[in-house]
Amino acid sequence: MKKIFQTKIYSNNASIGLLLLRVSAGGFMLTHGYPKLQRLLAGEFQFGDPLGLGPEVSLVLAVFAEVVCSILLVLGLGTRLATIPLIVTMAVAAFIAHGADPFGRKELALMYLVSYVVLLLNGAGKFSMDKIIGK
Repeated sequence: MKKIFQTKIYSNNASIGLLLLRVSAGGFMLTHGYPKLQRLLAGEFQFGDPLGLGPEVSLVLAVFAEVVCSILLVLGLGTRLATIPLIVTMAVAAFIAHGADPFGRKELALMYLVSYVVLLLNGAGKFSMDKIIGK
């Protein structure tokens, strides 16, 4: 019972937690980005324009964040940099695109947003390409 309430942080466990967070958040986001990538490659630029940049630019930025940055996140390569476009994308989704919607509609974007902020603050952990390159 004592171990359950222990507050000591174990380095390996923390890195395993960051690995699980990276792989799940990045992998799950790919399921949102892949259909957008297919639309982009097919030349279908009909997309929301929440920032007034134009639907084409908005689609390209969303694909970059949700596909390219998600792959980098899964690999743990440039993790902190890769989270920045993902944070921006999820903040736009939660507070602008779904700003007037009920909480249940923006809840997923907020969960992703919090996950990406945690990864920005903590980095990729031991089990990542960042760690290998940093040696």
